[in-house]
Amino acid sequence: MNPKIAFVVQRYGLEVNGGAELHCRQVVEHLALDFEIEVLTTCARDYTTWENAYPAGVDKVNGIQVRRFPTLGPREAEFGARSARLYGHPHTLRHEWDWLLAQGPVTPDLLHYLAAHHLDYEAFVFFTYIYYPTALGLRLVADRALLVPTAHDEPPIYLDLYKALFHAPRVMLYNTVEEQQFLAELFEVDYIPGEVVGVGIEVPVVKEPAAFRARWDISTPYVIYVGRVSHSKSCDTLIDYFVQYKATHPAPLTLVLVGQVELPLPQRPDIVAVGFVSEEEKFQAMAGAELFLLPSKFESLSMVFLESLALGVPVLTEGHSPVLRGHCLRSNAALYYATYPEFEASLQLLLAKPRLRQTLGARGKDYVRRNYSWEQVVNKYRYWLRYVSTNLWW
Repeated sequence: MNPKIAFVVQRYGLEVNGGAELHCRQVVEHLALDFEIEVLTTCARDYTTWENAYPAGVDKVNGIQVRRFPTLGPREAEFGARSARLYGHPHTLRHEWDWLLAQGPVTPDLLHYLAAHHLDYEAFVFFTYIYYPTALGLRLVADRALLVPTAHDEPPIYLDLYKALFHAPRVMLYNTVEEQQFLAELFEVDYIPGEVVGVGIEVPVVKEPAAFRARWDISTPYVIYVGRVSHSKSCDTLIDYFVQYKATHPAPLTLVLVGQVELPLPQRPDIVAVGFVSEEEKFQAMAGAELFLLPSKFESLSMVFLESLALGVPVLTEGHSPVLRGHCLRSNAALYYATYPEFEASLQLLLAKPRLRQTLGARGKDYVRRNYSWEQVVNKYRYWLRYVSTNLWW
Protein backbone atom coordinates (compact mmCIF):
# COMPACT_ATOMS: atom_id res chain seq x y z
CA MET A 1 0.00 0.00 0.00
CA ASN A 2 1.29 3.46 -0.87
CA PRO A 3 2.07 5.82 2.03
CA LYS A 4 -0.77 8.21 2.88
CA ILE A 5 0.34 11.84 2.49
CA ALA A 6 -1.54 15.07 3.23
CA PHE A 7 -0.82 18.31 1.39
CA VAL A 8 -1.92 21.44 3.26
CA VAL A 9 -2.49 24.65 1.30
CA GLN A 10 -4.74 27.69 1.73
CA ARG A 11 -6.64 27.33 -1.58
CA TYR A 12 -6.99 24.45 -4.03
CA GLY A 13 -8.97 24.06 -7.23
CA LEU A 14 -8.91 24.22 -10.99
CA GLU A 15 -9.92 27.89 -10.82
CA VAL A 16 -6.91 28.69 -8.62
CA ASN A 17 -4.35 28.98 -11.38
CA GLY A 18 -1.29 30.72 -10.02
CA GLY A 19 1.35 30.98 -7.34
CA ALA A 20 1.97 28.44 -4.61
CA GLU A 21 -1.52 26.97 -4.99
CA LEU A 22 -0.97 25.96 -8.62
CA HIS A 23 2.52 24.76 -7.71
CA CYS A 24 1.00 22.55 -5.00
CA ARG A 25 -1.64 21.10 -7.33
CA GLN A 26 0.92 20.25 -9.97
CA VAL A 27 3.14 18.47 -7.44
CA VAL A 28 0.17 16.57 -6.05
CA GLU A 29 -0.97 15.37 -9.47
CA HIS A 30 2.54 14.26 -10.45
CA LEU A 31 2.93 12.26 -7.21
CA ALA A 32 -0.50 10.63 -7.30
CA LEU A 33 0.79 7.30 -8.66
CA ASP A 34 3.35 6.90 -5.87
CA PHE A 35 1.35 7.96 -2.82
CA GLU A 36 -2.19 7.98 -1.47
CA ILE A 37 -2.69 11.75 -1.37
CA GLU A 38 -5.32 13.91 0.27
CA VAL A 39 -5.32 17.71 0.09
CA LEU A 40 -6.41 19.62 3.20
CA THR A 41 -7.53 23.13 2.35
CA THR A 42 -10.22 25.76 2.80
CA CYS A 43 -13.49 26.39 0.98
CA ALA A 44 -12.08 29.67 -0.37
CA ARG A 45 -11.34 30.46 -3.99
CA ASP A 46 -10.33 34.15 -3.69
CA TYR A 47 -7.44 35.14 -1.45
CA THR A 48 -8.63 38.76 -1.19
CA THR A 49 -11.93 37.77 0.44
CA TRP A 50 -11.53 34.14 1.62
CA GLU A 51 -15.25 33.78 0.89
CA ASN A 52 -16.44 30.18 1.12
CA ALA A 53 -16.96 29.38 -2.57
CA TYR A 54 -16.61 25.58 -2.43
CA PRO A 55 -18.79 23.35 -0.21
CA ALA A 56 -17.18 22.02 2.97
CA GLY A 57 -16.34 18.33 3.05
CA VAL A 58 -14.70 15.87 0.71
CA ASP A 59 -14.35 16.68 -2.97
CA LYS A 60 -12.40 15.37 -5.97
CA VAL A 61 -10.20 17.55 -8.18
CA ASN A 62 -8.62 15.78 -11.16
CA GLY A 63 -9.02 12.49 -9.29
CA ILE A 64 -7.33 13.74 -6.09
CA GLN A 65 -9.29 13.66 -2.82
CA VAL A 66 -9.66 17.16 -1.39
CA ARG A 67 -10.99 17.83 2.11
CA ARG A 68 -12.26 21.40 2.51
CA PHE A 69 -12.83 23.38 5.70
CA PRO A 70 -14.81 26.64 5.97
CA THR A 71 -13.24 29.99 6.69
CA LEU A 72 -14.71 32.11 9.48
CA GLY A 73 -14.77 35.37 7.58
CA PRO A 74 -13.19 37.59 4.94
CA ARG A 75 -9.80 39.23 5.04
CA GLU A 76 -10.01 42.44 7.06
CA ALA A 77 -11.00 45.34 4.79
CA GLU A 78 -8.21 47.56 6.13
CA PHE A 79 -5.61 44.81 6.15
CA GLY A 80 -3.19 46.85 4.04
CA ALA A 81 -3.28 49.73 6.50
CA ARG A 82 -2.88 47.34 9.43
CA SER A 83 0.17 45.81 7.73
CA ALA A 84 1.76 49.21 7.12
CA ARG A 85 1.34 50.12 10.79
CA LEU A 86 2.76 46.80 11.92
CA TYR A 87 5.82 46.83 9.65
CA GLY A 88 6.72 50.45 10.34
CA HIS A 89 6.23 50.78 14.10
CA PRO A 90 7.16 49.06 17.37
CA HIS A 91 4.61 46.42 18.30
CA THR A 92 4.03 43.36 20.45
CA LEU A 93 3.70 39.70 19.57
CA ARG A 94 -0.04 40.04 20.23
CA HIS A 95 -0.20 42.63 17.45
CA GLU A 96 1.44 40.12 15.11
CA TRP A 97 -1.05 37.37 15.95
CA ASP A 98 -3.91 39.80 15.42
CA TRP A 99 -2.36 40.63 12.03
CA LEU A 100 -2.21 36.92 11.10
CA LEU A 101 -5.91 36.51 11.92
CA ALA A 102 -6.79 39.66 9.97
CA GLN A 103 -4.90 38.31 6.95
CA GLY A 104 -6.83 35.02 6.91
CA PRO A 105 -7.89 32.45 5.99
CA VAL A 106 -8.97 31.66 9.55
CA THR A 107 -10.08 28.04 9.52
CA PRO A 108 -10.01 26.45 12.99
CA ASP A 109 -11.75 23.31 11.75
CA LEU A 110 -8.65 22.55 9.67
CA LEU A 111 -6.48 22.86 12.78
CA HIS A 112 -8.82 20.59 14.74
CA TYR A 113 -8.63 18.04 11.94
CA LEU A 114 -4.82 18.09 11.95
CA ALA A 115 -4.71 17.55 15.70
CA ALA A 116 -7.29 14.75 15.63
CA HIS A 117 -5.83 12.93 12.60
CA HIS A 118 -2.13 13.50 13.20
CA LEU A 119 -1.37 9.75 13.05
CA ASP A 120 -3.56 9.01 10.01
CA TYR A 121 -0.94 10.31 7.59
CA GLU A 122 2.70 9.39 7.26
CA ALA A 123 3.71 12.88 6.15
CA PHE A 124 2.24 16.37 5.79
CA VAL A 125 3.48 18.78 3.11
CA PHE A 126 2.71 22.44 3.87
CA PHE A 127 2.82 25.00 1.07
CA THR A 128 3.66 28.64 1.86
CA TYR A 129 4.80 29.86 5.26
CA ILE A 130 2.73 33.02 5.56
CA TYR A 131 -0.89 31.94 6.06
CA TYR A 132 -2.87 30.65 9.03
CA PRO A 133 -3.03 26.95 7.95
CA THR A 134 0.77 26.65 7.88
CA ALA A 135 1.66 29.17 10.61
CA LEU A 136 -0.57 27.39 13.13
CA GLY A 137 -1.11 23.98 11.58
CA LEU A 138 2.42 22.80 10.88
CA ARG A 139 3.45 22.73 14.53
CA LEU A 140 0.55 20.39 15.33
CA VAL A 141 2.13 17.70 13.14
CA ALA A 142 5.77 18.82 13.22
CA ASP A 143 7.18 15.32 13.67
CA ARG A 144 6.08 14.39 10.14
CA ALA A 145 5.95 17.76 8.41
CA LEU A 146 7.70 18.98 5.27
CA LEU A 147 7.61 22.70 4.50
CA VAL A 148 7.70 24.26 1.04
CA PRO A 149 8.17 27.84 2.29
CA THR A 150 7.87 29.79 -0.99
CA ALA A 151 9.68 32.49 0.98
CA HIS A 152 11.43 35.64 -0.11
CA ASP A 153 12.68 38.91 1.34
CA GLU A 154 9.44 40.68 2.27
CA PRO A 155 8.27 42.50 5.42
CA PRO A 156 6.14 39.71 6.95
CA ILE A 157 8.98 37.19 7.12
CA TYR A 158 10.74 39.36 9.72
CA LEU A 159 7.82 39.10 12.16
CA ASP A 160 8.63 37.24 15.36
CA LEU A 161 5.61 34.95 14.99
CA TYR A 162 7.34 33.07 12.15
CA LYS A 163 10.68 32.41 13.89
CA ALA A 164 9.63 29.17 15.57
CA LEU A 165 7.78 27.98 12.46
CA PHE A 166 10.95 27.69 10.39
CA HIS A 167 12.56 25.46 13.01
CA ALA A 168 9.57 23.11 13.26
CA PRO A 169 9.51 20.94 10.09
CA ARG A 170 11.44 17.73 9.61
CA VAL A 171 12.37 18.70 6.04
CA MET A 172 12.54 21.95 4.07
CA LEU A 173 12.01 21.89 0.30
CA TYR A 174 13.13 25.08 -1.43
CA ASN A 175 12.23 26.58 -4.78
CA THR A 176 15.60 28.17 -5.53
CA VAL A 177 19.17 28.44 -4.31
CA GLU A 178 18.47 32.06 -3.39
CA GLU A 179 15.54 31.06 -1.16
CA GLN A 180 17.62 28.42 0.60
CA GLN A 181 20.46 30.88 1.25
CA PHE A 182 18.09 33.60 2.43
CA LEU A 183 16.37 31.38 4.99
CA ALA A 184 19.66 29.91 6.19
CA GLU A 185 20.99 33.39 6.88
CA LEU A 186 17.77 34.74 8.41
CA PHE A 187 16.73 31.81 10.60
CA GLU A 188 19.90 29.64 10.77
CA VAL A 189 17.94 26.61 9.57
CA ASP A 190 20.66 24.98 7.49
CA TYR A 191 20.71 22.10 10.02
CA ILE A 192 17.24 21.01 8.84
CA PRO A 193 17.45 18.35 6.10
CA GLY A 194 16.24 19.33 2.65
CA GLU A 195 17.26 20.60 -0.76
CA VAL A 196 16.29 22.82 -3.66
CA VAL A 197 13.44 21.05 -5.46
CA GLY A 198 11.57 23.71 -7.42
CA VAL A 199 8.82 22.72 -9.81
CA GLY A 200 8.54 20.99 -13.16
CA ILE A 201 7.74 23.20 -16.11
CA GLU A 202 5.74 21.82 -19.00
CA VAL A 203 4.36 23.95 -21.81
CA PRO A 204 2.34 22.77 -24.79
CA VAL A 205 3.31 23.13 -28.40
CA VAL A 206 1.25 26.20 -29.31
CA LYS A 207 0.03 25.66 -32.86
CA GLU A 208 -2.15 28.76 -33.24
CA PRO A 209 -0.77 31.68 -31.22
CA ALA A 210 -2.61 34.03 -33.59
CA ALA A 211 -5.93 32.73 -32.21
CA PHE A 212 -5.46 34.83 -29.07
CA ARG A 213 -4.66 37.94 -31.09
CA ALA A 214 -7.77 37.41 -33.22
CA ARG A 215 -10.07 36.81 -30.27
CA TRP A 216 -9.07 40.06 -28.57
CA ASP A 217 -8.69 42.09 -31.76
CA ILE A 218 -5.03 42.93 -31.15
CA SER A 219 -3.55 44.21 -34.40
CA THR A 220 -0.16 45.39 -33.14
CA PRO A 221 2.87 43.57 -31.70
CA TYR A 222 2.35 43.09 -27.96
CA VAL A 223 4.18 42.52 -24.71
CA ILE A 224 2.50 40.53 -21.97
CA TYR A 225 2.14 40.17 -18.22
CA VAL A 226 0.47 37.11 -16.64
CA GLY A 227 -0.57 37.02 -12.99
CA ARG A 228 -2.54 39.04 -10.49
CA VAL A 229 -2.76 42.60 -11.77
CA SER A 230 -2.17 44.15 -8.36
CA HIS A 231 -0.14 46.67 -6.41
CA SER A 232 1.57 43.80 -4.57
CA LYS A 233 2.95 42.61 -7.91
CA SER A 234 4.04 46.18 -8.83
CA CYS A 235 1.69 46.22 -11.82
CA ASP A 236 0.94 49.88 -11.18
CA THR A 237 4.61 50.63 -11.83
CA LEU A 238 4.61 48.45 -14.94
CA ILE A 239 1.63 50.32 -16.36
CA ASP A 240 3.20 53.70 -15.55
CA TYR A 241 6.43 52.62 -17.25
CA PHE A 242 4.56 51.39 -20.32
CA VAL A 243 2.58 54.64 -20.66
CA GLN A 244 5.78 56.63 -20.26
CA TYR A 245 7.52 54.47 -22.86
CA LYS A 246 4.73 54.91 -25.39
CA ALA A 247 4.83 58.68 -24.93
CA THR A 248 8.36 58.78 -26.36
CA HIS A 249 8.20 55.64 -28.55
CA PRO A 250 4.83 55.85 -30.30
CA ALA A 251 5.33 52.84 -32.59
CA PRO A 252 2.41 50.36 -32.46
CA LEU A 253 2.71 48.23 -29.32
CA THR A 254 0.12 46.83 -26.91
CA LEU A 255 0.45 45.78 -23.28
CA VAL A 256 -1.65 42.67 -22.60
CA LEU A 257 -2.55 41.87 -18.98
CA VAL A 258 -3.71 38.31 -18.25
CA GLY A 259 -5.13 37.66 -14.79
CA GLN A 260 -7.45 39.01 -12.14
CA VAL A 261 -7.40 42.82 -12.15
CA GLU A 262 -7.16 44.32 -8.67
CA LEU A 263 -6.33 47.95 -9.48
CA PRO A 264 -7.74 50.73 -11.69
CA LEU A 265 -6.48 50.68 -15.27
CA PRO A 266 -6.12 53.61 -17.65
CA GLN A 267 -8.63 53.55 -20.47
CA ARG A 268 -6.29 53.23 -23.42
CA PRO A 269 -6.53 51.16 -26.62
CA ASP A 270 -2.93 49.99 -26.17
CA ILE A 271 -3.60 48.37 -22.75
CA VAL A 272 -5.76 45.26 -22.99
CA ALA A 273 -6.81 43.40 -19.83
CA VAL A 274 -8.34 40.00 -20.61
CA GLY A 275 -8.87 38.75 -17.06
CA PHE A 276 -8.83 35.07 -16.16
CA VAL A 277 -8.34 32.75 -19.15
CA SER A 278 -7.91 29.02 -19.67
CA GLU A 279 -4.46 27.44 -19.60
CA GLU A 280 -4.69 26.90 -23.36
CA GLU A 281 -5.44 30.55 -24.01
CA LYS A 282 -2.78 31.68 -21.54
CA PHE A 283 -0.09 29.79 -23.44
CA GLN A 284 -1.42 31.09 -26.77
CA ALA A 285 -1.15 34.61 -25.41
CA MET A 286 2.37 34.10 -24.09
CA ALA A 287 3.63 32.37 -27.23
CA GLY A 288 2.44 35.22 -29.44
CA ALA A 289 4.12 37.96 -27.42
CA GLU A 290 7.32 39.76 -28.28
CA LEU A 291 8.37 39.76 -24.63
CA PHE A 292 7.15 38.74 -21.20
CA LEU A 293 7.23 41.60 -18.66
CA LEU A 294 7.50 40.79 -14.96
CA PRO A 295 7.53 43.77 -12.56
CA SER A 296 7.21 41.87 -9.27
CA LYS A 297 9.76 42.70 -6.58
CA PHE A 298 9.07 39.63 -4.43
CA GLU A 299 9.22 36.12 -5.90
CA SER A 300 10.27 32.75 -4.54
CA LEU A 301 10.31 31.05 -7.97
CA SER A 302 7.95 32.56 -10.60
CA MET A 303 6.47 29.76 -12.66
CA VAL A 304 5.30 32.18 -15.36
CA PHE A 305 8.88 33.42 -15.80
CA LEU A 306 10.00 29.85 -16.43
CA GLU A 307 6.99 29.07 -18.63
CA SER A 308 7.84 32.06 -20.80
CA LEU A 309 11.42 30.86 -21.19
CA ALA A 310 10.16 27.36 -22.00
CA LEU A 311 8.05 28.86 -24.79
CA GLY A 312 11.10 30.66 -26.16
CA VAL A 313 9.79 34.11 -25.21
CA PRO A 314 12.43 36.33 -23.55
CA VAL A 315 11.68 38.03 -20.23
CA LEU A 316 12.28 41.59 -19.06
CA THR A 317 11.93 41.69 -15.28
CA GLU A 318 12.33 44.00 -12.33
CA GLY A 319 15.72 43.33 -10.75
CA HIS A 320 14.91 43.75 -7.06
CA SER A 321 14.20 40.05 -6.51
CA PRO A 322 17.35 37.92 -6.01
CA VAL A 323 15.42 34.94 -7.40
CA LEU A 324 14.57 36.69 -10.66
CA ARG A 325 18.08 38.08 -11.01
CA GLY A 326 19.38 34.57 -10.48
CA HIS A 327 17.17 33.23 -13.27
CA CYS A 328 18.41 36.00 -15.57
CA LEU A 329 22.07 35.36 -14.83
CA ARG A 330 21.94 31.56 -14.91
CA SER A 331 19.80 31.34 -18.03
CA ASN A 332 21.37 34.23 -19.96
CA ALA A 333 17.90 34.46 -21.51
CA ALA A 334 16.40 37.48 -19.78
CA LEU A 335 17.19 41.06 -18.83
CA TYR A 336 16.42 42.96 -15.64
CA TYR A 337 16.03 46.63 -14.78
CA ALA A 338 16.06 48.78 -11.65
CA THR A 339 14.87 52.16 -12.96
CA TYR A 340 12.69 53.52 -15.74
CA PRO A 341 15.68 54.47 -17.96
CA GLU A 342 16.92 50.87 -17.70
CA PHE A 343 13.42 49.56 -18.49
CA GLU A 344 13.18 51.89 -21.49
CA ALA A 345 16.59 51.00 -22.89
CA SER A 346 16.08 47.24 -22.41
CA LEU A 347 12.59 47.23 -23.92
CA GLN A 348 13.74 49.30 -26.89
CA LEU A 349 16.71 47.01 -27.49
CA LEU A 350 14.71 43.80 -27.34
CA LEU A 351 11.90 45.06 -29.54
CA ALA A 352 14.35 46.31 -32.15
CA LYS A 353 16.40 43.09 -32.36
CA PRO A 354 14.38 40.04 -33.47
CA ARG A 355 17.53 37.96 -33.81
CA LEU A 356 18.51 38.78 -30.22
CA ARG A 357 15.06 37.68 -29.04
CA GLN A 358 15.49 34.41 -30.94
CA THR A 359 18.88 33.81 -29.32
CA LEU A 360 17.54 34.54 -25.85
CA GLY A 361 14.52 32.33 -26.56
CA ALA A 362 16.72 29.36 -27.44
CA ARG A 363 18.78 29.85 -24.30
CA GLY A 364 15.62 30.03 -22.20
CA LYS A 365 14.30 26.74 -23.54
CA ASP A 366 17.61 25.05 -22.76
CA TYR A 367 17.69 26.50 -19.21
CA VAL A 368 14.25 25.15 -18.36
CA ARG A 369 14.94 21.78 -19.96
CA ARG A 370 18.13 21.33 -17.92
CA ASN A 371 16.82 22.54 -14.56
CA TYR A 372 13.05 22.16 -14.31
CA SER A 373 11.97 18.72 -15.50
CA TRP A 374 9.19 16.92 -13.64
CA GLU A 375 11.31 13.78 -13.50
CA GLN A 376 13.87 15.60 -11.34
CA VAL A 377 11.22 17.19 -9.12
CA VAL A 378 9.22 13.99 -8.58
CA ASN A 379 12.33 12.00 -7.67
CA LYS A 380 13.24 14.56 -5.02
CA TYR A 381 9.75 14.56 -3.51
CA ARG A 382 9.72 10.76 -3.47
CA TYR A 383 13.00 10.69 -1.59
CA TRP A 384 12.03 13.23 1.08
CA LEU A 385 8.51 11.90 1.62
CA ARG A 386 9.89 8.40 2.16
CA TYR A 387 12.64 9.86 4.37
CA VAL A 388 10.02 11.34 6.69
CA SER A 389 7.58 8.44 6.55
CA THR A 390 10.24 5.83 7.34
CA ASN A 391 12.08 7.86 10.00
CA LEU A 392 9.36 8.91 12.43
CA TRP A 393 11.31 9.42 15.62
CA TRP A 394 9.44 12.03 17.68
